[in-house]
Amino acid sequence: MLENSIMMVAIILIINVVYVSFFTIRMILTLKGQRYQAAFISMIEVVIYVIGLGLVLDNLNQIQNLIAYAVGYGLGVIVGMKIEEKLALGYITVNVITKEYDKDLPKNLRGLGYGVTSWAANGLEGDRMALQILTPRKYELKLYATIKELDPKAFIIAYEPKTIHGGFWVKSVKKGKLFK
Repeated sequence: MLENSIMMVAIILIINVVYVSFFTIRMILTLKGQRYQAAFISMIEVVIYVIGLGLVLDNLNQIQNLIAYAVGYGLGVIVGMKIEEKLALGYITVNVITKEYDKDLPKNLRGLGYGVTSWAANGLEGDRMALQILTPRKYELKLYATIKELDPKAFIIAYEPKTIHGGFWVKSVKKGKLFK
């Protein structure tokens, strides 16, 4: 009897981790406008959900099943977020304000495959360079490290653009010519 109880708890826990991971990924795909991938994931997600919930509801008199369901849900959120970090879907726009004006910085970053727009800026302590850099999210951390290496005192702020249209860089991304 105890073996069945432990097995049921393990199954419910695993099912919910998988379900919530799919749920998290589907939500991210939805937010990024990838509707067909999100719809496909949701079909798998709902089957897993119904199976897991059914197991809990059929054995509602056993509190350990409900606890396993709740713990699996929490773990699923963490696992789903880790999967999304690894997938790194979409693009990131990074705004950089340099400590000093460095005319070679944009050229160096472009040479590494980043889309860079730069302009002269003036800060409290003098001339600066402002840069707007577009990159796939999977290269985000590498970009930060590169910027910090080239200008350790640079001010960096990043955000995800909702829409990207036009420019030579977008054409290069679509042709798969970046970061080789």
